[in-house]
Amino acid sequence: MKGIKAKVSRSIPIGTKVDVKDNSGARIISVISVRGQKTRTRKIAAAGVGDLVMASVKAGKPDIKHQVVPAVIIRQKQAYTRPDGTKVKFEDNAAILLKDVKLGLPKGTAIKGPIAREVAIRWPQVAKIANIVI
Repeated sequence: MKGIKAKVSRSIPIGTKVDVKDNSGARIISVISVRGQKTRTRKIAAAGVGDLVMASVKAGKPDIKHQVVPAVIIRQKQAYTRPDGTKVKFEDNAAILLKDVKLGLPKGTAIKGPIAREVAIRWPQVAKIANIVI
């Protein structure tokens, strides 16, 4: 996982339900934990664009439902700032599922809608199947 320079505000805390925008079979996931983030005592961890999360599948095909899966946040509603000063925000919170975390291989073969540039930098395999990178 590569570092990014943008100041991404972490606006998706643990327990949030996020839409899945790939063709992996899941439709809605609930964030369980955020990988690689440490917080102070009793503070709820939160994820932002490009972060790796562990999630539970709440809705989707019966064979994938109720499983714990790794996912990457590709869009968030809360605005965040890029190094050149532009602010970026999307219409919804969205994620995609990963098949292999170490290699960053996505489980699906297509992504619906755009992904953030920060995701494309950090997860190049995800960027390969994306239609639009903003």
